[in-house]
Amino acid sequence: MNALWSEARVKVSHRLAMHVQVEYFRLHNATPMVSFTFDDLAKSAATVGADILESYGARGTFYVSGGLVGSDTPNWTTGTADDVVSLHRRGHEVGCHTFSHRRACDLDEASLAAEIARNRAYFNSLNPSMAIETFAYPFGYGSYARKHLLKSEFRTCRSIVPGVNAGEVDPQFLRAMPLIDRQLSHDRIDRAFDEAEAGNGWLIFYGHDVAERPSLYGCTPHLMIYALEAAARRNIPTLTMAEAFQCARA
Repeated sequence: MNALWSEARVKVSHRLAMHVQVEYFRLHNATPMVSFTFDDLAKSAATVGADILESYGARGTFYVSGGLVGSDTPNWTTGTADDVVSLHRRGHEVGCHTFSHRRACDLDEASLAAEIARNRAYFNSLNPSMAIETFAYPFGYGSYARKHLLKSEFRTCRSIVPGVNAGEVDPQFLRAMPLIDRQLSHDRIDRAFDEAEAGNGWLIFYGHDVAERPSLYGCTPHLMIYALEAAARRNIPTLTMAEAFQCARA
């Protein structure tokens, strides 16, 4: 019964985070934008995915939990500390999850602050020049109660609620589309870009591994290339999360 009650509270907190803003922000980007983001540092994303982005002259945002680095999962081989540093040196953005990948909605304010501080300390130990400006909710679960703290720590927080960000947005709960073969078709990619163009919006993709036989949460190189080609055909710039938010502030 306690577990059921706890999960019910989590769902309420997530829905409040989705619909109740603590900051109102209007996008002022001059053109539509797209960002490619990857969670949990799958080795294939840090290598194959990063290489594909760079072949288009683009960079991505990789959300990392320091406590998971080098620890493989049943779904993919996880990247190492060297991969984190390599991504940074190659111009990709390293973003923040919680250090232990615990959901923000399961943590009180002090515990969440400690998780963030521990993750920042981990990144600083790898390379002090690594600026950590953006956050993604582990497992996609937002927390209304923690949005004020997250606002003080990060420029943006990314969810996994589908949609294109346009007009007035919630920087602490940006919407994103799954770059996941089992969830996203070529037609849906085209329609998402159509929506971004129509509303001068910010389209964000999220995924995990990038492999010929991806996990349930990943994509093939083919799907990723299709999305990058769609952006190139429309002359939509591919930016990291920090870069796109900076453009949105112009």
